[in-house]
Amino acid sequence: MDIGTGKDINEYTIAGKQIPYHLIDIKDAGEQYNVNEFQKDFRNVYQEIAGRNAVPIVCGGTGFYIYSLLKGHAFSAIPVNKSLRMEIEMLTQEELHRKFESSITAYSPLADTSTRKRLIRAIEISEFLIRNPDRGQQTFLQSSEYDTLIFGINPPVEIRRERISVRLKYRLENGLIGEVERLLKSGLSGEQLIYYGLEYKFVTMYLLGQMNYSDMSQRLEAEIHRFAKRQMTFFRKMEKDEIVINWLDYDLSTEEQIKLIVDNYEKRQLV
Repeated sequence: MDIGTGKDINEYTIAGKQIPYHLIDIKDAGEQYNVNEFQKDFRNVYQEIAGRNAVPIVCGGTGFYIYSLLKGHAFSAIPVNKSLRMEIEMLTQEELHRKFESSITAYSPLADTSTRKRLIRAIEISEFLIRNPDRGQQTFLQSSEYDTLIFGINPPVEIRRERISVRLKYRLENGLIGEVERLLKSGLSGEQLIYYGLEYKFVTMYLLGQMNYSDMSQRLEAEIHRFAKRQMTFFRKMEKDEIVINWLDYDLSTEEQIKLIVDNYEKRQLV
């Protein structure tokens, strides 16, 4: 699952030097993964890197997973409810949103509902807290166990949209459809692939004959644009939770952005 997950491993070679990466290729296709597992896996990797006096860098990924490292909360440990998932799996995205919004709990302000699987997980957590009100009375937000310095890049909307569209077109024309086709032929079901998010969902629907290529590419592009917008909204919510994000000027060159990051890091070390 290389293209649809955006591994872009070729970008980890800089000036002929291979930059070590972690938490990529740690699961087989078809396996599921959640934020609780991520927190544990990250902690192990972090300790190993820090133990070598190296600086761990968390790059990319969904805002919610980054947030889980900065503001850990016990909601991630709430167990999976398979019967509930089966019950709501057939609901539309709009119906799922209405169900989530009808059950306000202590978790509601923290929930990431940016994708279908995260929305289902949010409903699952809310249902658990309604059935177990004592858990909802606890203070779940914790201070981060990590000393962090956070940077973000927020290009103008038109540039962000253009880059998303160009990237999607390239992926569709350079192996994404073949990748999903191979996964289906390997024995994975359409339902398993749809779990992994937008690219796998829409390409799977196309390969199963549920929509034509034009509709698939147009709807996928529109949904990725919406997802990017929701991610920026989530980062703003992180700032409201007193997480400081140092926004880099998009007009600066990569070299200038790197210098700003390094200078800020060195100043932090001197404090």
